Amino acid sequence: MAQRHLDPTDRAPAKAVAPPASDTDALASYLRAQATEFLRALRRHRESGASPNGASPAARAAAPPAAPTTQVDTARALRRAARRLSGTLHTFQPLLDADWAEGMRPELAWLSGTLAMEHAYASRLDRLLQALHRLSGSAPLPSPRPVSGRTGATAPPPTTPPTAHPDRGNLTVGAAKAGALLDRQLTLARTRAHSTALQALGSSRFHAVADKVALLASEVPLRTTGPLTAPATAAPTDLRPLATAAEDRLTDAVAALPLVTAGSPYNAQALVHGLSPDPSPHPQDAPWHQVRLLLRLHRYALEVLTGAATGHAAGTEPGDDRVDVRLLAAGEALDLHRDASEAAAAAAQAARTPRIAPATAYALGVLHADQRHEVEAARYAFQHSWHKEPIRLP
Repeated sequence: MAQRHLDPTDRAPAKAVAPPASDTDALASYLRAQATEFLRALRRHRESGASPNGASPAARAAAPPAAPTTQVDTARALRRAARRLSGTLHTFQPLLDADWAEGMRPELAWLSGTLAMEHAYASRLDRLLQALHRLSGSAPLPSPRPVSGRTGATAPPPTTPPTAHPDRGNLTVGAAKAGALLDRQLTLARTRAHSTALQALGSSRFHAVADKVALLASEVPLRTTGPLTAPATAAPTDLRPLATAAEDRLTDAVAALPLVTAGSPYNAQALVHGLSPDPSPHPQDAPWHQVRLLLRLHRYALEVLTGAATGHAAGTEPGDDRVDVRLLAAGEALDLHRDASEAAAAAAQAARTPRIAPATAYALGVLHADQRHEVEAARYAFQHSWHKEPIRLP
């Protein structure tokens, strides 16, 4: 089927969108707004020289003009819009064309995941080097510097040999070599992720995704048959049952978490596994990562219900512009949990490098334990914020 090219002049800015007349109109409005944000970020990415061939003519024509910005901002905006589109298609898939949603959602997830890897490796290295500085009492490490790469990531800070502290000589010497080892390993991983992202942005697979998003910005393929579709004379379809189901899945997943253990300052089971030579992911982390994903889906569903596409914030009630700080705090705690967990795994992986000096292995072990403590602190922060009553700030 031929795809029509879109004209950005046919579409008004997001802030000028009229209030939706029905719940399905609210869903369509949100999807169109996120598609517009995706295309706007794609145009900024292309105009900054990030990827001259990163989109097909249809997607480039549909992208509205935007002010110049940094490559980091454009890459983040692309990931943000792709995540929201994919999450919304997952939650409200019964209201959309089944074949289209089933084909579109995994492609958006692939794109957001591919674009996120380079930034994740750079942030992980920065986190670990800063932790080494804090633990060893060494001289401050320089901040990450932008690189000339085309996907918008930052270069890891150069490893500077720490200055010895009177009482921390062994850790300081090991920290210098541990930092150099982490720098080599994570920089190599970041470089490979950079190449993967460049290949993805120039691939026919990405062109197909961008073309579908360009069409989505003007026409949302809502479901036309089936029990959830209301006749023309009937009341509009209600989005709330699907949004409530997403919230219930989150509530059930949180109920299965060991929040009693998370409320304790010491988790002996985590320490036992931390001393294990098993390189597999920490068995206690997976349920928390799942809760983080479900919380994100819940937030996106709230954005659809509250009209976030027209300027409202996540975690609000209909007609309310105030932010639910409980959801924000819980999301921040789970983000920290994910970052610390992955950083601890990177430190443990580096410690398994053959033929490293004992002082280096010792410093990496201390670093691993420090990041696992950060994991426990994030779990405590989550359970502390989750048990609070919703608090709204103007």
